[in-house]
Amino acid sequence: MGTTALIYMIVVQGLVTVITIYFFAKVLKTPPKPEPDSYSDNDDKTERQPE
Repeated sequence: MGTTALIYMIVVQGLVTVITIYFFAKVLKTPPKPEPDSYSDNDDKTERQPE
């Protein structure tokens, strides 16, 4: 492997590692979405058909 190829490989692997760490940190810092307080909050607003 030539010197140019070795440098290119190291730069690309470093770039992929930096991007991966950036997005992983972004996922960890994102606050969770608020969940409904009760099961009734998950129900649809339309009336259900009687069975």
